[in-house]
Amino acid sequence: MTDMPTRLPTYYLSHGGGPWPWMKDQMPFDMAPLERSLQAMPAEIGTTPKAVLVVSAHWEAPVLTVQSHPNPPMVYDYGGFPDFTYHIRYPAPGSPEVAARVTELLDAAGIANRTDPDRGFDHGMYAPMYPAWPAADVPMLQLSIRHDYDPDAHLAAGRALAPLRDEGVVIVGSGLSFHNLRLLGPAGREPSRQFDAWLDGALRAAPAERVEALRRWEAAPSARVAHPAEDHLVPLFVAVGAAEADVATRTYHEATFAGAITASSYRFDAPR
Repeated sequence: MTDMPTRLPTYYLSHGGGPWPWMKDQMPFDMAPLERSLQAMPAEIGTTPKAVLVVSAHWEAPVLTVQSHPNPPMVYDYGGFPDFTYHIRYPAPGSPEVAARVTELLDAAGIANRTDPDRGFDHGMYAPMYPAWPAADVPMLQLSIRHDYDPDAHLAAGRALAPLRDEGVVIVGSGLSFHNLRLLGPAGREPSRQFDAWLDGALRAAPAERVEALRRWEAAPSARVAHPAEDHLVPLFVAVGAAEADVATRTYHEATFAGAITASSYRFDAPR
């Protein structure tokens, strides 16, 4: 690893389903493309982060809420998986210090927030972070999304949290670029392709156009088919807000996720 860069990237990750990294051989489709993209993150970042702040699609609250537990427990927020997956552990330390800094930055921006000293890690964090840092030796903490899903509010939260990037913290929005569980198969092939093509164009646009496109995401082709509820898209708004002027690089892309779905992940950072 190199010396700490001036500014660390942000990410929007398609995190996959439930506890998939612990049961890859039992999954009905190949998770290797997603796994490789996540394993590449440490080298892309180029240093060991002070912490990773994960904005998880699986934690909603009335106001933005930051996890402050020093050693968060596990939240098994999935169903229908083998019994052993309800006993897995990803024992990364939390970071009360970074949690306090998150609160400070949101307060300074006039953004309502609270801390939760009891909240554990959900699979929006540990599913993607285990392949990236399997030793669980990087401090992790989570930030909720707001249950109103408001794009402007989450873009503003990202802008407020942008200074963390200069303080050794990687901001990760964890969701899924197509999240319609009823269409995870051939029926989702075309709508996922249409929405993914729009998303890629929107994220590669100039900063002002990118933000405006995301604010109006519901007008995108197959938008409400791809996201009947946009909980898995909202973390993207935070990642973009924290890297508003930066370049989007697609770090993961395949047309056969869950057998037929087009899905993508992105990194946002200064041109290299």
